[in-house]
Amino acid sequence: MPYCVGVTGGIGSGKSRAAAEFAELGADVVDTDEISHEITGSGGSAMPAITAAFGTAMTRSDGSLDRTAMRAVVFNSPDQRKRLEDILHPRIRDEARRRVTASTAPYVLLVVPLLHESGGYRDLIRRVLVVDCDESRQITRTMERSQLTADAVRAIMAAQMPRQQRLALADDIIDNNGDLAHLRAQVGKLHRQYLEFAASSPESG
Repeated sequence: MPYCVGVTGGIGSGKSRAAAEFAELGADVVDTDEISHEITGSGGSAMPAITAAFGTAMTRSDGSLDRTAMRAVVFNSPDQRKRLEDILHPRIRDEARRRVTASTAPYVLLVVPLLHESGGYRDLIRRVLVVDCDESRQITRTMERSQLTADAVRAIMAAQMPRQQRLALADDIIDNNGDLAHLRAQVGKLHRQYLEFAASSPESG
């Protein structure tokens, strides 16, 4: 089993940007958001079950998930959210596990936005890395990326684990409040540490 680091952080914290920097240095990255988009895309493995559970109103003309429509359905309905999660999460976990296990890189980053909340990856992960930034930056970055309102972003943040609790559960933290050079310096240092940890791990390889 490859040495695996779980990566998490609040929405807009820069998890994908940090993971891309690790990938440049030779790490493998398995991103559960990317897997989610794949299985809910046109011809995605989750789409037949989603259509059966929620109807064709949740499907775009190309057969992919209409994320805006689905967000409106599940956001204020815990029951509907659980129906969707029961479809998506097992498929995402199975594919993430397959990709981690198949990796031949020195170590793997498993990016899971709701890592602690899901609890489904603990047997894979050896360390937890939290990518962190100020909440004001989270809001600004997410608004720019997703065209959501500030109130909508705050509502998503409120549904996630509180920032201080997430930081308290971290083995490693990247402060992503600065520029790209600041990020890269931290990634480089952690990359060297993870190479050492992986090399000395009896379960890796």
